[in-house]
Amino acid sequence: MRSWVESANEPDGAFPLNNLPFGVFSLRSDEAPPRCATAIGDQVVDLAALQAAGLLPAAGFDEPALNTFMALGQPTWVDVRGALTELLAEGEATDVVREAMHPLDQVTLHLPFRVAEYTDFYAGRQHAFNVGSMFRGPENALPPNWLHIPIGYNGRASTVVVSGTEIRRPNGQLKAADEPAPRFGPCARLDSELEMGAVVGTPNAMGEPVSVDQADDMIFGYVLLNDWSARDIQTWEYQPLGPFQAKAFATTISPWVVTKAALEPFRCSTPPREHELLRYIQDTEPMLYDIELGVSLAAAGGDATLISEANYGGMYYSAAQQLAHHSSSGCAMRTGDLLGSGTISGPEHGTYGSLLEHSWGGAEPFTIAGGQTRTFLEDGDTATLHGHAQGDGYRIGFGDCAGTILPSHAR
Repeated sequence: MRSWVESANEPDGAFPLNNLPFGVFSLRSDEAPPRCATAIGDQVVDLAALQAAGLLPAAGFDEPALNTFMALGQPTWVDVRGALTELLAEGEATDVVREAMHPLDQVTLHLPFRVAEYTDFYAGRQHAFNVGSMFRGPENALPPNWLHIPIGYNGRASTVVVSGTEIRRPNGQLKAADEPAPRFGPCARLDSELEMGAVVGTPNAMGEPVSVDQADDMIFGYVLLNDWSARDIQTWEYQPLGPFQAKAFATTISPWVVTKAALEPFRCSTPPREHELLRYIQDTEPMLYDIELGVSLAAAGGDATLISEANYGGMYYSAAQQLAHHSSSGCAMRTGDLLGSGTISGPEHGTYGSLLEHSWGGAEPFTIAGGQTRTFLEDGDTATLHGHAQGDGYRIGFGDCAGTILPSHAR
């Protein structure tokens, strides 16, 4: 699909007319409050301005979050996407739309939606197998329930932040195997996790579970997600109730929510099952997406090194399955709920989505640009997630998902 915005027609660009992701921006040159936008090529389109001009329906685009728009549901999502496609299509340029556009490098991108709740899953089989092998051996790597149920835990919505936000190294309670008692101090095994996040657009009522198909309809779109992890804090605290402070300190998402409509051509199926899933979470059609992912790591002042490449299509459970399971007890899901996929890893070194795997528990240091070695993240390091779906002559990009590590607060 070609646009009159020439930069949108570049084959390697993240934001062609086929994409039209949604986010929130403000101009660096004035004090106008943040409002909703879409990205096209190297430009940001002010949706509040188009709404005020009567070119888009009244959908809350003058607000500093996408929640009002997302809550209106699929008919409105389709109408707005269709209107934007017409306004930005080749040969359709108008002064009103031109005046609503701003160069992407002159704006600040904000958290795109108010995060109602955050749930992180553990749905990548290779990651679960790798981590389980480190601690329990390959024969006991997957717990008995893993092939039957999407395992997850409730995280902290309050510490979900947008790409570019600096991440403070957390303090916590620590205890090495050879120490007689725990101590309190900074995390020494700080990790990043390559994940996708599904964003819930429309809610369900408490007590009313939804099917996998209904869950898929509820999902507004997807973001890149880095669920930062304090591995040494987690080791001491996670039994018997799972992660707590080791995950609560920060989760970073990319600034643009890429819609299901943009990703539709890239749907793919979940893998064959060793055990038939219970009916309430069985897929009825392809529910995953062929999205190419990567992780880069840079030391302070250094160049970035691509350390991992993986694909979202390799997950064991889809976001729709995760959402259907989440609601199966009657749990009410809300507009702005965020579901993390779990770490996405491939089958071999160079495709692992966490440093825990990349350094195999810290036993195998690796080298990054400048000759420095790493096992886990050091202060000043920047971890960046990348992702796109590759079409025929175009890409559907997400924008980077990056964070730089700051030293811990002294205690």
